[in-house]
Amino acid sequence: MTTTNDRAIFFDKDGIFVEGPRRRAEPAATGVRPRAAEGLVKLREAGYRLFIVASEPGVAHGKYRESALEPMVRRFEELLEAKDVAIDGFYYCPHDPEGRVRAYAVACGCRRPEPGLIEDACREHGLDPLRSWMVGSLLDDVEAGRRAGCRTVLLDDGRETEWREGPQREPHIKARDAMTAADLILARERAEGHQVSQRLHGRDRVAPERAGLAGQDVG
Repeated sequence: MTTTNDRAIFFDKDGIFVEGPRRRAEPAATGVRPRAAEGLVKLREAGYRLFIVASEPGVAHGKYRESALEPMVRRFEELLEAKDVAIDGFYYCPHDPEGRVRAYAVACGCRRPEPGLIEDACREHGLDPLRSWMVGSLLDDVEAGRRAGCRTVLLDDGRETEWREGPQREPHIKARDAMTAADLILARERAEGHQVSQRLHGRDRVAPERAGLAGQDVG
């Protein structure tokens, strides 16, 4: 009997890559953030498929053409391949309603907090959002993940400055970086697996396993 791998982790691009200033239409990534590759490897080995989602409003503002995003994606893939990490897909949104390029200055379903990028990936790759996670540095990432049906991790790395709260903007977990996010996701997975095992044996009251990570899991 064959099984389908329908679990995925969606990472916001900025939680994985270090980018320099983009003055021209060219790839701007200069490296992979510390410990990010190790986190991705852990999740891959645990059976998760890996996707990068990105907001590229510079297209809507006329800073570079959408055609420039293809070499950018190749550059990101090369950086990860150098760390022995393969990703399953890269999805981006080129829109911004306040942009000056008419074709891209529109309200869309893919600009976070809209869930369109995640929904597209789930549909095209046969993924189950209920078994998947969205990891990002902004509450817009959290909202997009929740609206798509995923669980969420907020990377508390200083990029969120507005802190607009709402019922869809509370992360399930907070983590300081991608590596910590991976550890917490896998700890949650082990705890839930242990609870299921205990229920199957008729013992319903089980304290969740924290694996030394108490205080980080918030949902």
